[in-house]
Amino acid sequence: MYQQAAQAYRQANKTVTNPRDLESGLLLRAAARLQAISDDWTEREKELDQALTFNRKLWTILVSFATGETSELPHDLQENIANLATFIFKRTMDTMIEPTPEKLTVLININRAIAAGLRN
Repeated sequence: MYQQAAQAYRQANKTVTNPRDLESGLLLRAAARLQAISDDWTEREKELDQALTFNRKLWTILVSFATGETSELPHDLQENIANLATFIFKRTMDTMIEPTPEKLTVLININRAIAAGLRN
């Protein structure tokens, strides 16, 4: 699944020249998958683990680039991104342990909000 997220990142990078647009698009894709599961829970709950894993791996990649040694982001922004990723990882595990569609809402909203911020 990590390879799938990385492959999606590379593939989108070929068609999108702006890294912020790439990241935004991937966050929106992950949010859309989670939203589809939430909207049709009884039919799509079986897709939950795969969608959560994709989202977690996407966030792992994003936080790695944002907080890595070569990151040019201000230190306080790096810390905020790291804290947000930690929350997402904890929420993901909680959702995997006790799945409900309501638990997806915050993950969906965070992805959409970050994506919108990247596009501005």
